[in-house]
Amino acid sequence: MKLRITIEGVSYEVEVEVLDDGSGVPAPTPSPAARSPQVPSGATAPASSTPASSAAKQPASTPPPASTDENVCRSPIAGTVLEVKVQPGDAVTLNQVLMVVEAMKMETNIAAPTEGTVKAVHVEAGDSVKPGQTLVEFE
Repeated sequence: MKLRITIEGVSYEVEVEVLDDGSGVPAPTPSPAARSPQVPSGATAPASSTPASSAAKQPASTPPPASTDENVCRSPIAGTVLEVKVQPGDAVTLNQVLMVVEAMKMETNIAAPTEGTVKAVHVEAGDSVKPGQTLVEFE
């Protein structure tokens, strides 16, 4: 698929390959020539440019894991807590929404990484959170 991208007034014609069509079957590996970046005539690539494929290693739609510990839920992003939907003593199911965090005007639902009972909630609405910060502990 060919696309035209304009960066700071310079137009670039780029060729993009679809790596996953949603069927779960990976696309064929492209030839080495198809993977090398090409700059159209009359345009120069910035010295710090990197191939688009390096930016596509992890899709933007895949959020980072909420936690690496079984008994806690950590914030995957920096932001502001808009709403806390659980309190200590509540029984929660896997992927149940625990709270909503806003970052850059986007709301992100923070889901339970496990089933269990809420032991403690470490934040409240209006609090700022950092990536990796513990939000909820489970018994």
